[in-house]
Amino acid sequence: MRASVVGQSLPRIDARAKVTGKAKYPGDFYMEGMLHAKVVWSEHSHARVLHIDTSEAEACAGVVAVLTYKDVPVNEYGINIMDQPVLVAEGDKVRWVGDRIAIVAAESERIAEAARRLVEVDYEPLPVVDDPREAMGPDAPLVHEERDTNVLKQFKIRKGDVEAGFARADVIVEGYYVTPYVEHAYLQPEAGLGYIDEEGRVTVIAAAQWSHDDLHQTAHMLDLPEDRVREIVPAVGGAFGGREDMYIQHLLALCAYCLQRPVKMVFSREESVCRTGKRHPYYMRYRTGGTRDGKLTAMEIELISDAGAYASTSIPVMANSTSFAAGPYVVPSAKIDTYTVYTNNAVTMAMRGFGSTQPPVAYEQQMDKLAEALGMDPVEIRMRNLFEDGSIAVTGNPMPPGVGIKETLRQAALTAGWREENGHWVRLGSVQATGSPRRVVGGKPAPADGKLYGIGVACAYKNVGYSMGFDDKSTAVVELSLDDSGQVETAVVKIGASEVGQGVHTALAQIAAETLGIGVERVNISLVDTADVPDAGSSSASRHVYASGNAVMAACRLAREKWYAALRAEEGETHIEARYTFHGRDARPTTPFDPETGMCDPHISYGYATQIALVEVDAETGEVRVLKLYSAHDVGRAINPQMIKGQIGGGVHMGEGYALMEEYIQQKGVVKTRKFSEYFIPTVLDMPRELVPIIVEVPDPTGPYGAKGTGEMTTLPTAPAILSAIHDATGVWIEELPATAEKVLMGMKKLV
Repeated sequence: MRASVVGQSLPRIDARAKVTGKAKYPGDFYMEGMLHAKVVWSEHSHARVLHIDTSEAEACAGVVAVLTYKDVPVNEYGINIMDQPVLVAEGDKVRWVGDRIAIVAAESERIAEAARRLVEVDYEPLPVVDDPREAMGPDAPLVHEERDTNVLKQFKIRKGDVEAGFARADVIVEGYYVTPYVEHAYLQPEAGLGYIDEEGRVTVIAAAQWSHDDLHQTAHMLDLPEDRVREIVPAVGGAFGGREDMYIQHLLALCAYCLQRPVKMVFSREESVCRTGKRHPYYMRYRTGGTRDGKLTAMEIELISDAGAYASTSIPVMANSTSFAAGPYVVPSAKIDTYTVYTNNAVTMAMRGFGSTQPPVAYEQQMDKLAEALGMDPVEIRMRNLFEDGSIAVTGNPMPPGVGIKETLRQAALTAGWREENGHWVRLGSVQATGSPRRVVGGKPAPADGKLYGIGVACAYKNVGYSMGFDDKSTAVVELSLDDSGQVETAVVKIGASEVGQGVHTALAQIAAETLGIGVERVNISLVDTADVPDAGSSSASRHVYASGNAVMAACRLAREKWYAALRAEEGETHIEARYTFHGRDARPTTPFDPETGMCDPHISYGYATQIALVEVDAETGEVRVLKLYSAHDVGRAINPQMIKGQIGGGVHMGEGYALMEEYIQQKGVVKTRKFSEYFIPTVLDMPRELVPIIVEVPDPTGPYGAKGTGEMTTLPTAPAILSAIHDATGVWIEELPATAEKVLMGMKKLV
């Protein structure tokens, strides 16, 4: 009997090409006779453009053209709302420093760089709005003058009787939490090549998370049919949501379209850091009530996010946050108001977690505060409130089968030293780096080394797939080549799922091999080229293993049926093809928020996570070190366990940076964090000394072989688990990220 392919830790199919340097990234491409292009960026975060003078730049030897708004057929684009100009026109406004005025194309990169400095722009500076809370005011300057408010979108949830819920509470805890902008910090900055292909199509080679949506926006901008535009996605040097929006693709397409020559563009690291989107900062007000036996009674929540200058994905990000604001807990009554607001700051956009990363910082500290006020163990209080199959969420929907959150907490807690005794969870004590048991009482340092030790727990959950009534779909084409005996020589899977480092092509190859009953070495995944592969949706929402996995599995089943039929008929077939489009709504329909109550069935599927962090805090400096982190994730079915462990390591790395050091700083729309030397990313020396990955499998009956999504969930609990551990060690609540040594130290001093 053939061994199962699904569930095996097979090597990544792209690993050899990447480690040997054979894989080509967008910046590696070259074409004979290509030009080099550079962007002329806005000098202001809010100003009216009075006049653009390109004459001096155009006079430079080697400059072929300087493109302005006059060269753009339809001067607008945007992934959600087309509210962004490609190039800002005279008389229009720049709304942040990432706005573009012109593009200089020249025979060399050096010439283009020198010439872009010669483009002269006259501005009329305008008042800058840089705080979304102030931007909501009636007298705030308007970022978009055609609107009567800077509030881009508001959501609300009204469930049960909130006042009665708080009246029933024996304890009410409150908090105001702030999370910062975060830079995606992928390895390769934006880069690519635009050209006209042999069929006359405007073609772009670039890193992208959803090439077919880029196609839609680019075709609109150029006023061309979509079949006259093409995008190719080679190896991608990281994404994390940052390549969902277009920052270079449409510029390359415009250059190729206007100049009819190949054009290459590569952003510097400073351009990438200063002129592209970030994770949304959030301002979160929470009020939580609970009874003496640890059961939640009510929550009152306000979330405000900074959308920056343009909409990007701020509306669906906040929709996600709204649905997850109360955490994976049964809350009888809730009042939730959320807002995403235009400012003159950096555009904010998708980043690992997509609105599910910020709320756990708040709702998990609220659970810890409630546990402390009730004198209850933090694991115990969570166990009493966490979802099970059929639990009613804050949006009024029953949770679908496959709820694994309690199992992640149970396995993490048992591994970290908790025990269940007589139906109650008991913490046996913190653990030092040496592994010896120890409890720190009253936040006092160990007399020998001046170190404080604490342990903290956090749970979180997130959607798998697109939500709120959106038609989440993925199409796969499977082509089988048969040998003379009728057996499969190769299976080619064509699907527009961008491999951005998460291992999706390997997972899809394993699903295909399992379904066809062949070895994975016989499966080839086609290059993502919109001229050749069908739309699979974005590499986001932790969705490809679920959505594209279902598409591949179904297409392979159809191909297998045709193959078996050909064998039975002895027709001598050598080529079999099958196509299937998976619609998430066929598995579980979703619905948008009710405008008055917020009640809905928001998401197709869910992934669940618990992390427990052991930290050491220096009592003299406030410096925090994560000594050990237990990371338990319900993945439904582990298609490739080793890749999941890799996702856990990467997710914890990003979560630790979020918790302790990463902060992208702007003042009045002016970027102060311009390069990596000014933006602190965890190195290997900052990672936990020991990371304990725990794979939990509670299958989703609608997932391929029971699988759910994993990638984003690995980041969600990390920061709140570390904050919980800091409080356990010091008694300090850190309500504004990052938890720098200075903040921790000042907090400890206030307790003295």
